[in-house]
Amino acid sequence: MAVLESRWIKNLKAVVWLLVLVAGAAIATPSNKWRIQVSSDADSDGVVVFRIAPVDGEAVDVSVAIPKGAGENRVASLIRDQLRAKLGDSYRVEVDDGEDVLIKKHLGDKNFDLTIAQQTAKGVRITLDKE
Repeated sequence: MAVLESRWIKNLKAVVWLLVLVAGAAIATPSNKWRIQVSSDADSDGVVVFRIAPVDGEAVDVSVAIPKGAGENRVASLIRDQLRAKLGDSYRVEVDDGEDVLIKKHLGDKNFDLTIAQQTAKGVRITLDKE
């Protein structure tokens, strides 16, 4: 009986943490500009998928192939190039300081949210910051 209660409590804790994570995502606030910070080199081939979701608009996924051994500046350039190719003129996309990528909306356009939908490239760290 104690084992069943222990499992039940563990499952309950897992559900509570899941609800906290979902609630945190639900209250995320979109921004007019995002910074993608790239740190470290890629230890393996992989992919990073970014999701750009404008307020009241349809989300767009952008997949970026990352080759093994690519340094942070190269990864940032690959991200910039793929974002530009997929988003066209919908956003301003530029590399900043070599290892950061900035995504900005145009004046009058709606704010947007940026998330990482998938990351399989090992070693490279990517963080997203609102500007």
